[in-house]
Amino acid sequence: MIKFNAKYFYLAVLLFLIETLIAIFLDDRIIRPLVGDILVVALVYCFIKAFWQMRPITAALGVFAFACLIEGLQYLQLVDRLGLRDNQLIATVIGTTFDSKDILAYAIGAALVLVAEHSFGDSRR
Repeated sequence: MIKFNAKYFYLAVLLFLIETLIAIFLDDRIIRPLVGDILVVALVYCFIKAFWQMRPITAALGVFAFACLIEGLQYLQLVDRLGLRDNQLIATVIGTTFDSKDILAYAIGAALVLVAEHSFGDSRR
């Protein structure tokens, strides 16, 4: 059911800003790849919860599955196969490099979202 939730929307905007700052200012081996992938799960989760009323487990597992799908497309080198490596937007959104550690980061992100919902939110919605 579609129902706007300002709390999740503002969290999604905040996470987007944090992700943008990480992408622009950090080029390290831990925060950008690991924390960035953990936060992107929370970002997408909050965006979904901002507009659709659904159980946290459903949303978190859906976001995890979507992130794994994108990682699978990277494994299949979809951007290169479509000849879109020079398209900065597509290359950034889909990504160009598969890393199995990213899947672990997505799982951690989904787990942290569920822990946060259980601790601070309504775990039934």
